[in-house]
Amino acid sequence: MEAVRIVTGTAVPLDRSDVDTDQIIPSDWLKQVERTGFEKGLFSEWRDDRDFVLNQEQYAGANILIGGPNFGTGSSREHAVWAIQQYGFQAVISPRFGDIFRNNSTKNGLVPVVVSAEVGEQLLRAVEADPTLEITIDVMLRTLEVPAIDLVVDFPLDESTQNRFLQGLDDIGLTMRQLDDISAFETHRPDWLPTTR
Repeated sequence: MEAVRIVTGTAVPLDRSDVDTDQIIPSDWLKQVERTGFEKGLFSEWRDDRDFVLNQEQYAGANILIGGPNFGTGSSREHAVWAIQQYGFQAVISPRFGDIFRNNSTKNGLVPVVVSAEVGEQLLRAVEADPTLEITIDVMLRTLEVPAIDLVVDFPLDESTQNRFLQGLDDIGLTMRQLDDISAFETHRPDWLPTTR
């Protein structure tokens, strides 16, 4: 995964609460063998409505998704995170995330930014009023900043997860950091035990 230090850009205001992973990427899309093309399935059942926010031209090119409370609930599927990222989003802002979705996000390089319900509502209204509003998410400082509306807030991110983002480490990357120790351990294993070679 690529390192993520600062995400700056415009946002899409998805003013819906309790958005689950089946709404993010319907189960029909889970049959794909390849890990590409999921952006076409992002909110696909809602995108049939031409008034749906992702179909509105003023939000084209946005790289931050602002969701309502309780975003990413439901079943465990990394496909939801992949669809969001492949559509072009680098971060999602919400007052609350489903635990599994949040965990999948941090392991795939999508920054989940938890804000208070009041700040979430303020951001939704501000972006609806001005789709060009610039938002900056600083992973190092753990801050979200919107200078045009004088908003600066901290967001929670544990040090381990923050480090993963800053260094671009997924689970495989974390394991590969121990490659010398793993190799040394394997050289001393009895021949009759299974090996990784």
